Amino acid sequence: MKKFLIALQFLTIVPAGNNAVLKDADIAKSSSCFVLAGLVQGLLLAATCYVAAKFFPADLVAGAVLLVLVLSDGGFHLDGLADTFDAIASRGSRERKLAIMKDSTIGPIGVTAIVFSLLLKFLAFKNLSLSSSSILYPSLFLMPAVSKWAMVVSMFHGKPAREDGLGRIFMDGTGLKEIAVSTLMLFIVLLSLRIFFIRSLSNSQHIMYIISVICIYLACRISIFFFSRRFGGLTGDTLGAISEISEITFLLWVTAWTQHSI
Repeated sequence: MKKFLIALQFLTIVPAGNNAVLKDADIAKSSSCFVLAGLVQGLLLAATCYVAAKFFPADLVAGAVLLVLVLSDGGFHLDGLADTFDAIASRGSRERKLAIMKDSTIGPIGVTAIVFSLLLKFLAFKNLSLSSSSILYPSLFLMPAVSKWAMVVSMFHGKPAREDGLGRIFMDGTGLKEIAVSTLMLFIVLLSLRIFFIRSLSNSQHIMYIISVICIYLACRISIFFFSRRFGGLTGDTLGAISEISEITFLLWVTAWTQHSI
């Protein structure tokens, strides 16, 4: 339970504890519960969609889901995405790029990254809201869990670019046990979809979700390689960027599959 509460504290706006009294080891080991924290966020998105769909058209439903997604994690990962892309666009040494990521201000490239991230998610949510509930609700439920799992994958395979910061704490403390527990949780959730959506979830849809996890794993490895070449490793900001990229990858994959399966 302690690991779960710590994961909620770092990944969402849920006031689940006081990080001033937490040890680095406790913080790092909480990565095994990132998927569970993502499921809480996924339940919130699915509930928002269900209620909004009773009153509003697809555009407003998509907007409401996107708003809740951003508010529920406090825009934490969007900030990491913006800082990462500002650093990528800069010229100079790795030290300068890392300094840019630590800067609290956001440059034009960072703003552009946020705009396109939100735009792509909004359009994906809108298209999914027009599809059947057998695709819509499982996708909203799974998306945050898969993106949080992607962060654990990156922590396990990546190396820290800095000698300090939360990124280093998580990467140093995420070992085989954490990645194994996190992956097991995710696949239990994938298998449980057949129980909760037994009347509507087809075999092909189930396979589609499993393939999406494989695609996101590959996207993580590519991102780790790219960021390591640019920055000498990963930081908390790049982990946030990987989470955002994973959400977009998941949504684009599900939307493309839905379009071609109609």
